[in-house]
Amino acid sequence: MTDAPTARPGHETGFRTPMYRAYVLSSLLVVYIFNFIDRSIFAILTEPIKTSLRLEDWHMGLLGGLAFAMFYTTLGIPIARVAERKSRMLIILASLTMWSLMTVLCGFATSFLTLFIFRLLVGVGEAGCTPPAQSVIADYFKPTSRATAASIYALGVPLGGMLAGLSAGPINDYITGHNVHALFGNWGWTWAQNLIAWENVEGWRIAFVAVGLPGVIFAIIIGLTVKEPPRGYSDPPNANSKKAPDGFIVALKGLMRKPTYVHVVTGAAIASFAGYGIAAFSTSFLLRTHHLTLTEAALIFSLVLGLMAAIGVFLSGFLADKLSKRYPTALSWMPALGMGLSVPLYWMGYLSPTVAMMIPPLMLAAMLHYFYLGPMYAVSAGVVDSRTRATAVAITLFAVNLIGIGLGPTLAGVLSSVLKSMMLSNADLGLSIEACKIVSDLSVEQAAACTSANARGLQWTIVIFASLYGWAAIHYLLAGKTLHRDMLSKTA
Repeated sequence: MTDAPTARPGHETGFRTPMYRAYVLSSLLVVYIFNFIDRSIFAILTEPIKTSLRLEDWHMGLLGGLAFAMFYTTLGIPIARVAERKSRMLIILASLTMWSLMTVLCGFATSFLTLFIFRLLVGVGEAGCTPPAQSVIADYFKPTSRATAASIYALGVPLGGMLAGLSAGPINDYITGHNVHALFGNWGWTWAQNLIAWENVEGWRIAFVAVGLPGVIFAIIIGLTVKEPPRGYSDPPNANSKKAPDGFIVALKGLMRKPTYVHVVTGAAIASFAGYGIAAFSTSFLLRTHHLTLTEAALIFSLVLGLMAAIGVFLSGFLADKLSKRYPTALSWMPALGMGLSVPLYWMGYLSPTVAMMIPPLMLAAMLHYFYLGPMYAVSAGVVDSRTRATAVAITLFAVNLIGIGLGPTLAGVLSSVLKSMMLSNADLGLSIEACKIVSDLSVEQAAACTSANARGLQWTIVIFASLYGWAAIHYLLAGKTLHRDMLSKTA
């Protein structure tokens, strides 16, 4: 007579069945996709918003950066502290609902101030997404699968940006070319005519409404189907010994004593600063430098480059899980290699004279530089036990997003305006940024100088920002020196 087989511990199996884990991860990925659609759409619509509300690059930098990041970064940590004790899924659902509704309201903004307030509130909602989501993922998946799971979740970054472009650009261009009342009338939607107060509503406004509403619907779906996992279920026994979460100061001090964590967060913050600064003006770059339509620009940066970025994000975690068995520091050197190689490729792409020459190096660069994202989440969740995991991820996001979202677009906009002003001065035509706004008062030569400075100022801003990926790569390399020592969850 043989004994009945005993259940394997959670750190060898993960929580629930493989199929249900896949469903949970897919659902959280969709939430993160909505997260990035609603934050990325602003960058896609920069030019029409700027024209409609009569703003400058520095205004758009503030709206795309500081307005969103102000509460997004500061509220992430207190929300994460709540998530250490309360239902993480409930926090995710409430956050998804709020940021989706605030995105809709962005379409009703009538000034810089009202748009600033709505963007700020989008950030309030999105602050409750990733820290509890990463904590949930870590409890569903065993340690040897977490880098892959984290990288799949991180696909929300490129996929969300891609879908923002695929929707926002075409919606803006299509609506702008049609009378909305006539359009809805042709479809027989008389109720829609009554809802829309504008006779010729602008396309960017409809785009905000169109991408915001689906998030509310999806919040209901996952609220009914995704369950809260037991905390620490999938951790090894020696990694889950604490009965209560550390206080915030204790948790922060513990993280600061981990060089791996410090270097990874520093590198990720620099990469985020460069990435958000470039993304905020990517479509503007194509419109100004290569004279494409908004739809064409959005399709290139969202579909072509977004797909390559998604491949890079997934490979970063998948390869790290596979290679870590043979190369324990793969979570360190893989991102460093990817970001280091991306720098010359970005230079080639953004300085290319034609779109055809630009796309190939940018595709490869987009895939390589995103190698940092999956390892960032894997390290943040792996250097602490289950009771402090959401807090560790929140602290990571605080640093990364405060520098990345808060300063990246803002300083990119400022630098673009500064370089534009310098180029106008060098043209020796008595021009300034303000003078360039009144096209009717300009000669042909002056108008051409204004157009050139507007394009070249932004082009060199992007090249300068892309160079920062090399700095970020150095920090990921340094993290490898203490990676194996600092990770609590190393093997199954």
